[in-house]
Amino acid sequence: MKCIISGGTGFIGRRVVDRLLKDSHYVGVWSRKPGLDKRVAVATHFWDPLAGDPPLESLNGMDCVIHLAGENVAQRWTPEVKRRIHDSRVRGTQRIVDTIEHVRHKPKIFVCASAIGIYGERGDEILTEASVPGTGFLADTCRAWEAEADRARRFGMRVVKIRIGFVLGKDGGALQKMVPAFRAFAGGRLGSGKQWMPWVHVDDVAEIFAHAVENEISGVWNATAPNPVRNSEFTKELASVVGRPALFPVPSFALKLAFGEFAQHMLDSARVIPENLNNAGFRFRHPELRGALRDLLG
Repeated sequence: MKCIISGGTGFIGRRVVDRLLKDSHYVGVWSRKPGLDKRVAVATHFWDPLAGDPPLESLNGMDCVIHLAGENVAQRWTPEVKRRIHDSRVRGTQRIVDTIEHVRHKPKIFVCASAIGIYGERGDEILTEASVPGTGFLADTCRAWEAEADRARRFGMRVVKIRIGFVLGKDGGALQKMVPAFRAFAGGRLGSGKQWMPWVHVDDVAEIFAHAVENEISGVWNATAPNPVRNSEFTKELASVVGRPALFPVPSFALKLAFGEFAQHMLDSARVIPENLNNAGFRFRHPELRGALRDLLG
């Protein structure tokens, strides 16, 4: 199958590319820095979702489009940053779908990333793909993002929207920022620590995207491990794996001083369950947090 991936040189995108190549799919990549991917098996194309449409010729004859590109959410939210977060996802998806309309040989599959931020702050409520969206900036952005992806159905495409949780990996995501602090004896829970963290190992995320490409599924799928934990438990397990005590909890006010509006997202509780994947018999390589952390951190 011929696949093209936006954000294919990013933290998650590199794993998705590797996973698809493993099954002998043809892979093309859209990237703002296409020179980052040196593999001869991967065709690279320049595309900036904030600047314009993807190149038409890169889509013609593709079987599958995977859209992962988006401005990094984990930063202080200024008005300009919020605009980039929104537009890179919503306008970026819109531009892909608009370009597909003009392609002679259209793709059959559109797999679009989304995020568990769509659920917002939900306390201890168990959240599945059937749960209603929450409120707030990220929830509103994700709703608009998924709505743009759904427009591809008018071309007869199979549309899959994958709501990604907190992705754990060695060289990106939340874990990369947390481990140095823990190893320096400066780690601790965030706020009360009672908030649920729907985590997932990056290798399982790549497997979920491959599953979406290779199986006749559609609609919304939560890309989170089957066993979410509270932030206090996550902190305890991470401290144990790196061999350091978690001595310094970070109070809510300190997070808000450091990160502004984004701090609230760090403190939101979302007890997200991958119900559709569980019902489909999907087998996670890393269903438990301790095993996932040991795999990543030795």
